[in-house]
Amino acid sequence: MSPGKKGRVVVAMSGGVDSSTTAAILKAEGYDVIGLTMHVWDQTQDGKGNFGRCCSPEDIFDARRVADQLGIPHYVINFRQAFEREVVDYFVDEYLKGRTPNPCVLCNERIKFGLLLHKAEELGANALATGHYARIDPGPPGKEDGPGQYLLRRGRDRGKDQSYFLFSMTQD
Repeated sequence: MSPGKKGRVVVAMSGGVDSSTTAAILKAEGYDVIGLTMHVWDQTQDGKGNFGRCCSPEDIFDARRVADQLGIPHYVINFRQAFEREVVDYFVDEYLKGRTPNPCVLCNERIKFGLLLHKAEELGANALATGHYARIDPGPPGKEDGPGQYLLRRGRDRGKDQSYFLFSMTQD
């Protein structure tokens, strides 16, 4: 089967193993795959540039390297302002109120499955894929034999499960 025969899919490539594997599987299955990596933080703000394993310059480099090896296009999308406004400001406000918000959940909801999904649609993609470890199952059929709602399920390996981060996803 020729590449792209199944349609275009954008893969949110974090530079990690899971999203890289997702891109490789989709390409092998015949999809036209485009890799997008979100640039969400200015790594020079604190002068240290050490932010753990998420969203670092090394992650962007790793994602680009994998995309090159797979022979797929790869783009880095600048979401720094949106991330600060939608995730960081919210986190700080909630923290100052004595709450403990989870910034990853909000980033998934507003940035990844909001802005990044919109960018995927602009690129003509039929879907946005990530490397989150979870399952999506079709629910019972809808009215008049139409599709039912999809159900978010835990990953088979509970030790790797990431469904918690996806709980705010909509049916779309």
